[in-house]
Amino acid sequence: MAEYTIALARPTDLPLLAAVELAAATLLVGHAPDAVLAETTSLEDLQAAHRQRHLWVALADDRPVGFAHVLALEPMSIHLEEVDVHPDHGRRGLGRGLVEAVCVWATTAGYRFVTLTTFRDVRWNMPFYAALGFEVIPSNEVSSALRLVLQDETRRGLDPVRRVAMRRSCATA
Repeated sequence: MAEYTIALARPTDLPLLAAVELAAATLLVGHAPDAVLAETTSLEDLQAAHRQRHLWVALADDRPVGFAHVLALEPMSIHLEEVDVHPDHGRRGLGRGLVEAVCVWATTAGYRFVTLTTFRDVRWNMPFYAALGFEVIPSNEVSSALRLVLQDETRRGLDPVRRVAMRRSCATA
């Protein structure tokens, strides 16, 4: 049985994350276009996220099997751009652990919200995030930055009717 930990990404983790991303994408076959399923986050973007301390990994015996990547799109919100866990390591709480690590960091860093976009109708997407305290953002409250994210998803082939923006309030001490 692997020993799992959640930590900030290390430089040596970065080249291994594309394989995790592609493996996790197999779970969305039939829900997203093949072109989207074949996308990976560029090494340059991962390196930038690492430098900004915006990238966490789930490690199994010190090897990355999942990751969470955030973007600072707005002054008071941090956007959870990507959360992936390799299916061979799924259903062990790693996705939850990655999201919680991001939320704890966001609170400590002074953000008011963590935002994300996800599928409305995929049972391990919107319901998963709702169980972690994320709420659907009413359409009249979706920020311009999040609208741009949703527009980009549509441009890449994701059905906008199936997508939803969510946010979780960061607790303040």
